Parts: sequence; C-alpha cells; structure tokens
Amino acid sequence: MSKVLGGIALLLGLAPGLALASSEGGGGFINLDRSLLIQIVNFGLLLFFLWKFLYRPFLAKLDERSQAIKKSLSAAQAAQADAERQREEHRKQLQAAYAEAQSIREAALKEGAEEQRRVVEAARAEAGRLVEGARAEIEQDVRRARQELRQEVADLAVGAAERLIRKSLRGEEHRKIVTDAIAELERTP
Repeated sequence: MSKVLGGIALLLGLAPGLALASSEGGGGFINLDRSLLIQIVNFGLLLFFLWKFLYRPFLAKLDERSQAIKKSLSAAQAAQADAERQREEHRKQLQAAYAEAQSIREAALKEGAEEQRRVVEAARAEAGRLVEGARAEIEQDVRRARQELRQEVADLAVGAAERLIRKSLRGEEHRKIVTDAIAELERTP
C-alpha cells in the first residue's frame, strides 16, 4: 500500500513540472489551468476508489489464498508425518508377524519331531509285541509238535510191543522189529 501512495505522490509531484513545461513550450502535454486541478482531483478519486474497491479486496484475496496454501502445506506435512508413522507401524507389525510365523514354524517342527518319535516308539513297541506273540506261537507249535512226536513214538513203541508180543520172542525177530521201529521213527519228520 505504501508503494501505491508513493506512486501517487510521485505523479502529483511531477504533474506541476509537466504543466510548466507545457506552458512554456506552448500547447504541450498538460495545460495549467483549472482543468489540471480537476484532473488531479479526478485522478486522486480514481486512485482512491481503485485502492478501496480493487486493491484492498485483491490484497485480502491474496492473503486468504496465502493462508489457504499455508494450511494446505501444514495439512500435507501432517499427512506425511501420519503416513510415515503408519509405515513404521506396518513395518513393526510385519516384523511381529514374521517373528510369530517363525515361532509357529519352530513349534510345528518341534511337534512334528515329537510326533515322529512317538510313532517310532509305538511302532517299535508293536513290533516287539508281534515278535513276542510270534515267539510264543512258535514255542506253542514246537510244544505241540513235540507232544505229537511223543505220541507217535509212544504209538510206535506200543505197536512195536504188540508185534513183539504177537510173535515169538526170538532174538532175530526181536532185533528186526526194533530196527524197523527205529527206521520208521527216523523217516517221520
């Protein structure tokens, strides 16, 4: 505003000089009569109205625009700071999620190893039970086979004794019956 007033004062100061210059040369740019004073007053009124109705609202609009820009800049800085804070928060959440995933993975691996150990132990125990069962069954089969063998031997012995009794007890026949019985025992599995 002071620049405008300075410009007006400069023009008002130059006006009489220009008027004098024109009156000396005859028919110059400005005449120094009453119309000059009216023109100066008119020019002053024009400057006043321009200043009041155009320049002041224009300055107010510029100031308002400047305030809006400052407000937008501060809002942008706040949004940028908020975005940075959220980015840091997300980074921390990602790190926490990664750490949690690692711990879950390690726990799963540990649990899997433990389950594998339990399955192997159960399989070994089952195999031991099966082996023991098979041994017991084999022993029982062996006992049964021995029992059957004893029964057969007894039957053969009784049969041999019957033959001996039926026949006379001559020495040669007796030896032949015993030899035949022994040969028959050897043939039976």
